[in-house]
Amino acid sequence: MKMIEVRWHGRGGQGAKTASQFLGEAALDTGKYIQAFPEYGPERAGAPMRSYTRISDKIITIHSSVTNPDIVVVIDPTLVGSIDVTEGLGDNGAILVNTDKSPQDMRKDLKLTKGKVATVDATKISLETLGIPMPNMPMLGALLKVN
Repeated sequence: MKMIEVRWHGRGGQGAKTASQFLGEAALDTGKYIQAFPEYGPERAGAPMRSYTRISDKIITIHSSVTNPDIVVVIDPTLVGSIDVTEGLGDNGAILVNTDKSPQDMRKDLKLTKGKVATVDATKISLETLGIPMPNMPMLGALLKVN
């Protein structure tokens, strides 16, 4: 297996860091090597942030942010259009967006012609299940199903 690199986009307090860590820990439990870490500055809750997960069969020697992700997960759909969430995503990459829009509509919004686009209304799922808007775990579940 080649190394898989995932970049998570969210806002502070939405659980992107936690979802990234949980994905890494699940892979670790299957014998993979992992890295899972956030990237943010002194911003407060609600500020845009990124988190990263790397999964590999071999020891990971890279120690930088993920610039060419295989998969992008967008927890906060308001970030689409305000930042380039597709930056570095290759032609065979996949993007999963928390939205009530269809994958076809999201593909148009993202101006993507290649790769896989998937959507899930994770906020709705978390509101119905938990009573609070915490879309990180529904997004993690959707990521595992999509890939």
